[in-house]
Amino acid sequence: MDLIQLNISAIRQSDSQNNAYVLLLNETVGKRQLPIVIGWCEARAIAVALDNKEQTERPLTHDLFKSFGDSFNITINKIVIHKLVEGVFHSTFYCKNIASNEETEIDARTSDAIAIAIRFSCPIFTYEEILSRAAILINDPSKHTKKEKEKEKEISMYSLKELQESLQEAIKIENYEKASVIRDEIKRRTS
Repeated sequence: MDLIQLNISAIRQSDSQNNAYVLLLNETVGKRQLPIVIGWCEARAIAVALDNKEQTERPLTHDLFKSFGDSFNITINKIVIHKLVEGVFHSTFYCKNIASNEETEIDARTSDAIAIAIRFSCPIFTYEEILSRAAILINDPSKHTKKEKEKEKEISMYSLKELQESLQEAIKIENYEKASVIRDEIKRRTS
């Protein structure tokens, strides 16, 4: 079976489950998105690695794993999300001892595998069978309605302070879709 590469698109708070987040993985070639429900701790571990700005006082478990790998010449070549059973994704990460060239497959929770993949800068893959069962189709931004385009234009006219206030309000009322659009505008302006 051919592997399909995925990229991390976003992490969002789950609308349906308390203290849960949704990790969104997009096909690198294609228009499907794989949503994976993860816990708060796992979401934080992934977000910290993605952001690469927040320094924790002590190493997180995944950082410790990276240090261990570096110390003993072990690298991670890839992560594969290979199974979906009763809504739970199963993953494997493929380790290689650089000195001996020995390769080993290790079973892992998908959230842990992805947190480790980020730290080792290795690709994430899955199979067509997983995507066909669990992926959703990503909206094509070129097909936004006139009303949606006007909303985006309105946001671009806000001051940075107004955007930050709007972001807080959107989060408060749990309008995460609006919050993500505002957050993206803030990031665009401040980067």
